[in-house]
Amino acid sequence: MNFAVIKTGGKQYKVSANDVVKVEKLAGEPGDVVTFDQVLMVGNGDDVTVGAPLVSGATVAGHLVHNKKQRTVIIQKKHRRQHFDRRNGHRQVLATVRIGEILVGGAKTTLTVDEKAKARYQALLSSTAPVEAIEAPKPVAKKAPAKKAAVKAAPADAGDEAAAKPAKKAPAKKAAAKKTETEGDAPAAKKAPAKKAAAKKADKE
Repeated sequence: MNFAVIKTGGKQYKVSANDVVKVEKLAGEPGDVVTFDQVLMVGNGDDVTVGAPLVSGATVAGHLVHNKKQRTVIIQKKHRRQHFDRRNGHRQVLATVRIGEILVGGAKTTLTVDEKAKARYQALLSSTAPVEAIEAPKPVAKKAPAKKAAVKAAPADAGDEAAAKPAKKAPAKKAAAKKTETEGDAPAAKKAPAKKAAAKKADKE
């Protein structure tokens, strides 16, 4: 048959083999085979069969491409001078179907599931999975730091430390020199007044 008129979702569509049509949402996944058994008319050139209301034994089969939301439709309502203004949006979900066969006389479809389309759909689902569903990468074990080749030398004995470190004798010598200087200067300073007193006594006599 060249064409057929099918009914689905309360609407009628004229379809032919290899046509891609958008109909109301259908159950299934991309790549599944869908069949329409409500066929109102089939035709092959001038040979047309009209159902009453359906053509007995006629079916149309195809592959489901996807179910997808369409563009947003704006619904605007306004009543003048009534303070009534409404603005809403709606996105209808439609199914895209690729028609494969038009069958009559109770014949069964030879279409099989489209594995490529189903694989693409599964890959898309896995790529858009929520973060909780994605397994976290396993932590990589950190390598232990390599041991230093040079080993720290053991602490030296107390005697060795004393021998190694020079004795702090310089400050002691300086302190002793300062002390002797101060002791030598003090008596000289005290003798000056005694001489002056003796000179004064001699002058009086």
